[in-house]
Amino acid sequence: MDQDFSNISVYATSGNCLSPAGSNVSENLVAIDKGNLAIEKHSNSDLSESPFYGAIISETVIEKEFSKLNYEGPFSKLEKMILIVLNGIVTKYSHVFSKRCGIIFSTTKGNIDALDNAEIENYYLHNTASKISKAMDIKTQPIVLSNACVSGIMAVSVAKRLIQTDKYDHIVVVGADLFSKFVFSGFQSFQAVSPKPCKPYSKNRDGITLGEAAAAMFVTKDKSLLTSNSYKITGESSINDANHISGPSRTGEGLFQSVQKAIKEAGVKPKDIDMISSHGTATNYNDEMEAQAFSRADLAQTPLFSLKGFFGHTLGAAGLLETVISLASADENKIPPSFGFDEMGVTLPLNISAQTQSKSIHTVLKTASGFGGSNTAVIFQKFNTNE
Repeated sequence: MDQDFSNISVYATSGNCLSPAGSNVSENLVAIDKGNLAIEKHSNSDLSESPFYGAIISETVIEKEFSKLNYEGPFSKLEKMILIVLNGIVTKYSHVFSKRCGIIFSTTKGNIDALDNAEIENYYLHNTASKISKAMDIKTQPIVLSNACVSGIMAVSVAKRLIQTDKYDHIVVVGADLFSKFVFSGFQSFQAVSPKPCKPYSKNRDGITLGEAAAAMFVTKDKSLLTSNSYKITGESSINDANHISGPSRTGEGLFQSVQKAIKEAGVKPKDIDMISSHGTATNYNDEMEAQAFSRADLAQTPLFSLKGFFGHTLGAAGLLETVISLASADENKIPPSFGFDEMGVTLPLNISAQTQSKSIHTVLKTASGFGGSNTAVIFQKFNTNE
């Protein structure tokens, strides 16, 4: 009989991120406290014929941060972003980058800008993942997870499962996506892009704001590798509602089931969840769907926020970026504000965090939803050093 590894505890630690608001977690938290949005107005004819709002990382910042690292060979903008956020993990954990350590790369479009120069080989996602893995000297074959906008948080869920099935002892999870003309024009064709910074859950919301970012965290079963600000991944689930290629279920069925199953695995009740870091894209259908799902899951009164109004929608990086920031905020016992929110714009009540709140936080729920009916929910609980 096969051994049951489902009782293996798995932890997330050493999160890091890079966005227009900061080159690390601390800088991003300071920007959030000050209300200095990553979203700005841009005029770039390579991306759009008219001015637009978006969150785009300065090339100067990327080059400055990358110059501090010791990597040889040509790397794309995306690859430099990834290696920047992975540097702390490499420094701390390279001694365990053996055959029992994996890496998961989450993205939707990867090196999408390579297509502009007909660099087809550089565009293939598995090639990007292999290049990063080789640069880090990770011995195992990298895994690419590209499942629309749930990719980032689903990568954490998959890492937990792979460790619990004894395939790996540790997994490096990294997510990144670029602001590109391809994606921007695609969302414009849906008439889903806001002319101003987006306003999740608000009555006057009128679409998304796109952004770019990279984020990373180290997932492991080895408690000796954990820092004091680590989290146990106690429950997770991914349910596809198969409603439509781009539109979510009107009843929130997939998200509701994902949340419900994550709560059950974590062994908690809805009232035990201290805050929800939601998807909150500021489109009419997504935000309404989430209100339906959270209401059905008895979470209507739980403090909830979307970070899309601050970072924009960073696609395959979003779920991981928002997890890293949410857990770092929980370390400080703070609930971030849902930037852009003003007047309630969904039909069911939600407890939107309109401004930073101080609260003792132990349990965090992160959710994401994406094209094709994909949904993921993951529950994190603060690591108890006496475990």
